[in-house]
Parts: sequence; C-alpha cells; structure tokens
Amino acid sequence: MQRMLHCAAVVLFLLILPAVLFAQKNEQLVEVAKLDSTIIVDLKYATTDNFVGEKLYTEARCFLRASVARRLIRVQQRLREMGMGLKIWDGYRPLSVQKRMWQIVSEPGLVANPYRGGSYHNRGAAVDVTLVDSLGAELEMPTGYDDFSYKARRSYYGASEEALKHREILLQAMTSEGFTPIQSEWWHFNAPNARQYPVLDIPINMLLRNRMAQSE
Repeated sequence: MQRMLHCAAVVLFLLILPAVLFAQKNEQLVEVAKLDSTIIVDLKYATTDNFVGEKLYTEARCFLRASVARRLIRVQQRLREMGMGLKIWDGYRPLSVQKRMWQIVSEPGLVANPYRGGSYHNRGAAVDVTLVDSLGAELEMPTGYDDFSYKARRSYYGASEEALKHREILLQAMTSEGFTPIQSEWWHFNAPNARQYPVLDIPINMLLRNRMAQSE
C-alpha cells in the first residue's frame, strides 16, 4: 500500500510540475513600492552614482517577479520589528542595460556576460539591498555599493564590529525568506530557483505604461 501511495504521489508531482514551471516562467513583474511603500528604493543605475558613471535606467522604479517581491516584503516586516528596514539599490534590470554594462566594463568578475545567460537581475529574480534605521538612514556596512574590492566579500572580517553585525542581520533576514547570497557581494541576493525565470528585456518605462493601461 505504501509503495502504491508513493508511486501515486510521484505521478501527481510529475503531472503538476509542468504547470508550476509554466506559471513561474510567466510570473509577472510587479513594482515593489506599490506593494510596500516602507521599503526605500534608491536605484543607483537610475543615476550616475554607479560603477559605470552613467545613467542606465530611465525610471527609478524597482520591479521584481511577484513571488520574489512578496518574499522581500516579508523580510521588511521582520526588519521593521527590529527597528530597521530595507533600501533597494537594484532589482529587475533589462537585458539591454546588461549589454551596455558589458560594453563599458567587459570583465566577468564585475559584470555578468549578457551573451552567456546574463544576470539574475535580468530575470527579475535578484535584488541588491542594504539596511536602514527607523528614520531611513543607511546603517554602516563593510563597503558601499558596487565596491568590487575584497572588502565586499562575505569572507571579509576586517570591517568594524557594527558593519559586520549589520551585514549578518541582513544575511539572516534575507535567507530566512529563502534568498541566497553570493560570496563576492554582501548586498546581492538571488531568489530561490532564479534560473527558472526567463531573461527579459522589457524597458521599465514600458512596464509602467502597461500597468497604467491595465488599471484604466
């Protein structure tokens, strides 16, 4: 009987799996600020204050896949109970922006190659974040954003005690909701199964126009 039940469960899983994968691939992008306005959005690539020194986004609006955004909102709720919060430096990034980054700085250690899968940012399944206090001021971290030195690595422990504590708080809050870190950038987190989402090249202003059209 147990063997029959196990086989039935496996068959059911195999029947459901294609539908789950299809739904994930077609999961819409949503604007984070519309779901939780307490999360601060400071997209560095919508300014010239970034490692390429060039404005790459037409709009300072952060989009993520719907389920990824919901995970991030739960992280924010955890942090607010601690008197802290999130600031987003980057979310969904159109592939055309990735190509421009690669054109300026074509170093695999710094920029994901857009012609070899690109970045999980291009899938709307990665986010760059830091911590802020209850008033919205950034808390001390080992480095600033897009610092590509060894100090940005998670294995670096030469920063101040406060910076290391804040880095650990951010790590624990994000991983508690399923996000996975990378070793080279303390601010970067990938959503679970990020690879399952397709790469997109929809400009952010087009996303805004489509959303406005849907609401009319």
